[in-house]
Amino acid sequence: MSFREDFLWGGASAANQYEGGYLSGGKGLAVADALTGGDGIHGVPRTFIAKMPDGTMKKFGNMEEVPLGAEVIVDENTYYPSHVATDFYHHWKEDLALSAEMGFKCFRMSINWTRIFPNGDDETPNEEGLQFYEDVFKECKRLGMEPLVTIYHFDCPLHLANAYDGWVSKHTLEAFKRYAKLLFERYKGLVHYWLTINEININTNFMMNGVHDHISNRQNAEQARYNLFVGSAYAVKVGHEIDPENKIGLMIAHGVSYPYSCDPKDVFAELDDSRHGKWLYGDVQVRGKYPQWKINELKREGITLDKDPGDDELLKEGVVDFYSFSYYSSQAIAAKTDDKESSAGNQSHGVKNPHLQASEWGWTIDPLGLRITLNEIYDRYQIPLMIVENGLGALDKVEEDGSVHDPYRINYMRDHIQMMKDAVEIDGVDLMGYTPWGSIDLVSAGTGEMRKRYGFVYVNMDDDGNGDLSRSKKDSFFYMKKVYESNGEDLD
Repeated sequence: MSFREDFLWGGASAANQYEGGYLSGGKGLAVADALTGGDGIHGVPRTFIAKMPDGTMKKFGNMEEVPLGAEVIVDENTYYPSHVATDFYHHWKEDLALSAEMGFKCFRMSINWTRIFPNGDDETPNEEGLQFYEDVFKECKRLGMEPLVTIYHFDCPLHLANAYDGWVSKHTLEAFKRYAKLLFERYKGLVHYWLTINEININTNFMMNGVHDHISNRQNAEQARYNLFVGSAYAVKVGHEIDPENKIGLMIAHGVSYPYSCDPKDVFAELDDSRHGKWLYGDVQVRGKYPQWKINELKREGITLDKDPGDDELLKEGVVDFYSFSYYSSQAIAAKTDDKESSAGNQSHGVKNPHLQASEWGWTIDPLGLRITLNEIYDRYQIPLMIVENGLGALDKVEEDGSVHDPYRINYMRDHIQMMKDAVEIDGVDLMGYTPWGSIDLVSAGTGEMRKRYGFVYVNMDDDGNGDLSRSKKDSFFYMKKVYESNGEDLD
């Protein structure tokens, strides 16, 4: 059996990396608006600027711990790539037309929480923001594309992060519930495919979830994780109540992990890493409860979660309809790492796999790993799967005639789509769709760079904000158009 007739071919984006429109149309500040650019090739991180309790200013790397009491700010003399990004806010009709021309059946995007509630917890929503997304969704439908909408994608309102410690607080959780319910009510009939929380398994830190002291205060980190689970379950439950036709999925940063060797210590290290990094998040959102190993761990470490009455029932009732995930690379896990070279990845860790090549940013290229991942997930949960991020970040060169020749990206896509076909046709995996990441160039979340490009459409914008934002088709645009129009049959 090849790909189903209603297979959702498309592309993926996120407001904080693509939309721009900084403070336009009543939008408020999100944590992402306070993140500078970085240099992923040379290991220079993105940074926050924070006002400390003593009045001094201090910088923190995007994966560093931001101490409680530090107020992260937006400095008027600093360049922030998200403020313009690649300006979907002013180019959405053009970009949707390009996506439809490529053969999209599905357009994945996120709603920026602070475009709807500028502070995250305002009494009344911002109608201009609500109308913007309504217009986008209507245009998607007119062009024959189903919107796939992420409710929360790395855009915690800065006010909730600074004033309430982000997702540690029940105040943030309640604000999210109100926000999610409003989206389901407003866009009923326009949007049928939803994702609750993007890459929910990525660090519960300040960058992703507005959490301070995420390393030194395990209690708070675990509480934030729990609140995210409850928020996701609530969104699923209320989304089904408002419109039973809604299909609502989780979203996890995935990628197969291999034991570095057949040493049982390496094998167990990989098992433990996968439980903490992936399966915990799938188990809670698909099975509706914490796994016993995690319950034992919390008890052993003296961590007691602040639960509200009815939470256990909510987690059981708010299980997802499908399992979506991002896949870029794989990793090898070793029990002893101090004598091994580390490997980069999508906010992941591990040691270098000697059997695989890597991208210019050090991410392993492992198409077979995608087939393994699809089988691992489907064997465990037996619900439909969707790959909602996949792709190759690379340095693209614009030729004198304006063309972009990217055979490396075409090869990457061909090899990964072939593994999807094998997983469906040979292994029997129920795969419902595929939306490669950054189908139109956008800002990298991890590094804040423009030069790390994923798109099939080139956007004229550099790391310093120079460029006219014009769009042009890369060679990969025409390749993906052929693949999509043949429903994945023509990969040559």
